[in-house]
Amino acid sequence: MAQKRSDFYHTIEYIGPRPQKPKRQNFFGGWVILVIAAAITFWFGRPLLPFLRAAQSGTSLEQAHLLMDSLERSGTFGDRLAAAALAHSLKPIAYEPAYYSIPYPNGDVPSGKGKAEDVIIRCYRQLGIDLQVEVHEDMEKNFKYYPQIFPGVTAPDKNMDHRRTFNLQCFFSRKGTALTRSRNAADYQPGDIVVWALVGNHSAEAHIGIVVPGPDGNTTQPWVVHHLDTNVKWENSLFDYQILGHYRYPAKRQGN
Repeated sequence: MAQKRSDFYHTIEYIGPRPQKPKRQNFFGGWVILVIAAAITFWFGRPLLPFLRAAQSGTSLEQAHLLMDSLERSGTFGDRLAAAALAHSLKPIAYEPAYYSIPYPNGDVPSGKGKAEDVIIRCYRQLGIDLQVEVHEDMEKNFKYYPQIFPGVTAPDKNMDHRRTFNLQCFFSRKGTALTRSRNAADYQPGDIVVWALVGNHSAEAHIGIVVPGPDGNTTQPWVVHHLDTNVKWENSLFDYQILGHYRYPAKRQGN
């Protein structure tokens, strides 16, 4: 008698969810979401940029605005120049040393870009002084007195002359008042111009900034507004570098 075959041991039952075919990963979908999120963060975070920059230097946005109001009310040229510098330090300006072909007079590089010299030019313009014109006119008449150190420069250039620290230093020494280069804080007033030597990589370059009061209007420890890299900064760095020059311009200031 033939034995009946059983499939009991030859069949394995699977109890559970029905297996699904793996879905193809949407690579671009994730990146699109990230880009949108980043754009939203940037757009709504822009008003916070001045506050963040102030916080990085140990100051607050409120301190800056209170000090600016106080300086503007004083009426002296130096204080108003310092107020303009403080206002400039709150703007999002990327460091950009490139050459630009700009209008004349009142020419300027793009508003969101600039370097140390552009801080000086823009702040003086707020007080009605166009250093682009004043430097260019003096260089046209007295080019031989200005530094002959820039490669390929053999004549005045209204696009760039005022955007070079050594030229500004020469102009301020000729047309303004050259002051002591001491490391005594009492010798520096708001609105003074300071030129430093930056030494690195076995070379030296000039840098320039504007003297301003410290937080809460502290003039016994003068700070500076300058654009060394990244953003324009309001910080306690007056004596961090070798001082090459200390100037006050105009020599006779209204209200001083």
